[in-house]
Amino acid sequence: MTGATMAKRVVVGVCGSIAAYKAAEVVSALRQRGWQVRVVMTEAATRFITPLTLETLSGNRVAVDMFDRSNWEIAHIALSEFADVLVIVGATADVIGKIASGICDDLLTCTVAACDRPVFLAPAMNERMWKNSIVQENVGKLTRLGYRFIGPDTGYLACGKEGVGRLADPSTIVERLEKVACRGRGRTGRRR
Repeated sequence: MTGATMAKRVVVGVCGSIAAYKAAEVVSALRQRGWQVRVVMTEAATRFITPLTLETLSGNRVAVDMFDRSNWEIAHIALSEFADVLVIVGATADVIGKIASGICDDLLTCTVAACDRPVFLAPAMNERMWKNSIVQENVGKLTRLGYRFIGPDTGYLACGKEGVGRLADPSTIVERLEKVACRGRGRTGRRR
């Protein structure tokens, strides 16, 4: 089977950011381009967008609860094995810090820790949070470890001001994932 005919599989992580609603656009666009999409949300993300919305757009059940026993699978392992690539849309300072510190206290961070495929983070937060020295230290650490960042962009923020911290345009996120898919999806290296 050639790379052009292989199904592309992505796990989309969604965090508790006002930008969570834009995950719907990313999920929809990926599915329209032929990707198989699974979504994992933090509990906080469900305050901004419902799992039902993302289930409808992805065509799959959304995973939120680490301890959901309605399926026999070990959720974070099954999700990490499913993925050709993982992207976190609206990555918060909290989730970035947890990943950088190896903290696995929810389904999303456990899935990232178990994932040996490329992991992208598309941050979304206030400019003051993005420029915080601890956040930047965590971003630097993750970059050195092979995690890839998409954005953030500069523009209108939820606080009503202009600045850096705006989620990258959903089309930009999709294009970056498409580029990885075009390079092949071998499963031998942690981050490519």
